[in-house]
Amino acid sequence: MPFSFINTVASWMLKKRIHEIGLFIKYPIDVQNDQLKNLINTAKKTEFGKKYDFTSIDNYETFKERVPSFTYEEFFPTINRTINGEQNIFWPEKIKWFAQSSGTTNSKSKFIPVSNSSLDGCHFKGGKDMLCFYLNNNENSNMFLGKSLRLGGSRKIIENNDNYFGDLSAILIDNLPIWAELISTPNNEISLLDKWDEKIDAIIKGTLQQDVRSLSGVPSWMLTLMNKLLETTGKNYIDETWKNLEVFFHGGVSFKPYKNEFNNIISNKNFKYYEVYNASEGFFGIQDLNDGTDLLLMLDYGVFYEFIEISESNTNEKIIDLTQVKKGVNYAMLITTNSGLWRYKIGDTVMFTSLNPFKIIISGRTKHFINAFGEEVIIDNVEKALEKIISKHNCKITDYTVAPKFMKSGKKGSHDWIIEFSKKPNDINGFMFDLDLEIQENNTDYKAKRFKNITLDKPILNIARKNLFYDWLKSKRKVGGQNKIPRLSNDRNFFDELIKIN
Repeated sequence: MPFSFINTVASWMLKKRIHEIGLFIKYPIDVQNDQLKNLINTAKKTEFGKKYDFTSIDNYETFKERVPSFTYEEFFPTINRTINGEQNIFWPEKIKWFAQSSGTTNSKSKFIPVSNSSLDGCHFKGGKDMLCFYLNNNENSNMFLGKSLRLGGSRKIIENNDNYFGDLSAILIDNLPIWAELISTPNNEISLLDKWDEKIDAIIKGTLQQDVRSLSGVPSWMLTLMNKLLETTGKNYIDETWKNLEVFFHGGVSFKPYKNEFNNIISNKNFKYYEVYNASEGFFGIQDLNDGTDLLLMLDYGVFYEFIEISESNTNEKIIDLTQVKKGVNYAMLITTNSGLWRYKIGDTVMFTSLNPFKIIISGRTKHFINAFGEEVIIDNVEKALEKIISKHNCKITDYTVAPKFMKSGKKGSHDWIIEFSKKPNDINGFMFDLDLEIQENNTDYKAKRFKNITLDKPILNIARKNLFYDWLKSKRKVGGQNKIPRLSNDRNFFDELIKIN
């Protein structure tokens, strides 16, 4: 295979994209308004477009007034009609792909429509831009001289309909352009295996002798694969097997609890990590700098963005566009997409770190927080605290989750933790004491509730047995791919299940 030719041509094509990215950075509002107009014009003859008279909408304010916002539950009856064979309901293209979300707060799955426009103009465009940023920042890269190891999910067929559903990663793998397929490993047959244990063994067997230069996938599952590789080879570092390994492209969960784990098994100090924000609903953000801690919001992918400020004092749901956002405010994100999701509440929350250009961090989920006592703790508060305390106590965490322990029989409430350590801290009590203090530093509401234990007592730690979280996911048939552990919850439903099987 002439990988040197692919490397030269791909590098040249990807770097050309930098100029186009510069345009939406320079004219972000104009580009976003154009995206909205194109979406409305494309869908004006659909059932949805006729219902809300898209032909007469010519600006954002009219769109905002006329088209309601939707949760998944509210929009699902429309999606379900398409799953059952109807077309031209909310998007004019035939929809046959449905990305299956893991449904992290319960056992139910979500089915997100994925159009051909979204595949080409959003997801694959985002993948190319991810490579574009990396190559632009690392001009001596030889990534395309070898293989990219991708870690995806599985695909299943809905009976009696020409429809397909599965993890987004599996849908992308099944539709990869030829050039991307040539440089990817393992092959589709292995990548789309349904049984996770079999898949890991097959990936390792199929890639041991290959020149793997980049990795892509969800950190928790990639780490599982990497640890299995070390166990199989008896080596101390991953790059003893894959000597030209350069970069890990990751997304799906926060990387903060896993970064030290990866650093411990990769000896190359110049190894790079690049985060992306590629959800089932669309590709939204990319880390554009080598050591960046935020993501450039991608504005020309056929997605129009809106936002709702998340605040206990903000009882009225005020929806705004990019012209009104502020730095440091926690926003729920609404999207209108080229798969026919209209003013859809994706469930993620973001904070802007920059308004020129527009950059974000993923601060959490609208349903993944703890506010049982008015403390308003979000994932970002916890992840920042853990990153600092893990380093301080020289320990390693495989997975964790937190839930409220409600007030009972005159006892104060608290936060109940389950943590699976791959390396326990020497001082467990000191670890929890420092973690509690650090979360207080990150969240003034939590600090106020913890003051002199007035409302909240100190957090409780339950140490998980080995593979507790893996076994729980397996029991829910959520092993592998993009499935992940819910970090924070406002109830104890799955938390008590974990405690029971610990």
